[in-house]
Order: sequence, then structure tokens, then C-alpha cells
Amino acid sequence: MISWLYRWLPIFCGCHCRPDRSFFFRGRQFPVCARCTGMLLGFVLSAALYAVWHPPLLWGLLLLLPAMADGVIQLKTPYESCNRRRLWTGFLGGYGSMLLLIGSFALAYRLGMRAGFALLGA
Repeated sequence: MISWLYRWLPIFCGCHCRPDRSFFFRGRQFPVCARCTGMLLGFVLSAALYAVWHPPLLWGLLLLLPAMADGVIQLKTPYESCNRRRLWTGFLGGYGSMLLLIGSFALAYRLGMRAGFALLGA
């Protein structure tokens, strides 16, 4: 079927693929955990919507906070987050990180264009 996805997606994401932190569909585990699934969905949606609408770059930083907080709280306390929460915090983190990535490329492009026109005297 799509065995390459199950081999390369965890490597690309750096995912631990723990069964207790992953979703299952028809008895088969997703190739990545719930948080990485959310991050991938956030990456795709953010990239798809960026040309139509994108919030300020500060929102990208703020959207990273829930995933960071959930991960740190799980690491430092006995609290265990559910997969639904991991999916949503991952989605917000993925959306925010892609906003920052695309936004930084766009900013570098605009600054480069401005500098180039200044050199040309236009």
C-alpha cells in the first residue's frame, strides 16, 4: 500500500510513534503520533491559506505556546494529555510554525526587493 509513508514520515517528523499516543484507523496505527498528525495538518492548512489570509507573525509565536505548554507539563508532572488534546495543540503549533516560516520568507523577499530597488535607484 503506502508503506513508504510509514517508513519516512516518522523520520521526517522526528516522531516517537508510541501506540498509546497515536490514532488508529481500522486497526492500523497512524504513521505518526497524534501531536505530529496535528502538526502536519497545521502545516498544510497554513501553507494553503497563507496567500488568502494570514495573521500577523506574532500570532505564529502565540500559536506555538499550547503545544509547548502541554509537552512541558507532561514531561515535568505525572499529567498525561489525551490524544485529542495532542492533536489540537499539534495543529496550533504546526499552523503557527508554518506562519513563521512563510512569513519570514515573505519578509526576507520584501526586504531584498526593497534593497535591490534602492541599489538600482528606482
